[in-house]
Amino acid sequence: MLEAIAAIGAGLVSGSIALVGFGFDSLIEVSSGVVLLWRLTTGEHRERIALKLVGVSFLVLAAYVAFDATKSLVLHEAPNESYIGIAIAALSLIIMPLLARAKRQVAANLNSRAMEADSRQTDICAYLSAILLGGLGLNALLGWWWADPVAGLVMVPVIAKEGVEALRGETCRNGEKYH
Repeated sequence: MLEAIAAIGAGLVSGSIALVGFGFDSLIEVSSGVVLLWRLTTGEHRERIALKLVGVSFLVLAAYVAFDATKSLVLHEAPNESYIGIAIAALSLIIMPLLARAKRQVAANLNSRAMEADSRQTDICAYLSAILLGGLGLNALLGWWWADPVAGLVMVPVIAKEGVEALRGETCRNGEKYH
């Protein structure tokens, strides 16, 4: 939650859509965790509902980032430099892959598709961290204002694909699809 608050705050101050999108991704991850706790306390019959809620969270994030990044490009909204954002992205790039791996282990132990989908959401956060770091870095170092919204747009298809797969109950585990 701290990552979400820091990223959204720094993104709003600097005008960085990629940083705000990253923050909302973190917020969605927290929401997804709450959904998974609900699933674990209410039994496996809630698995499908939890999986759909995780899927919807991906699609909401994809729509938000796509809209705001496109608007930023069309209106030439140049973000300010955000060294706080760069630090958040770098730290997240280190932590998120470790967290995703731990979530996959728990998902395998529980045989939970919803937890597997949540681990994919954490993977997406790691990808977003790398893209965000690139966009913020290019803006800070070279003054390429457009790198920030382009960084946001790069992730939209991946995020949307994960959302659709979660809604269909097709989250991937060990290279196999659930049906």
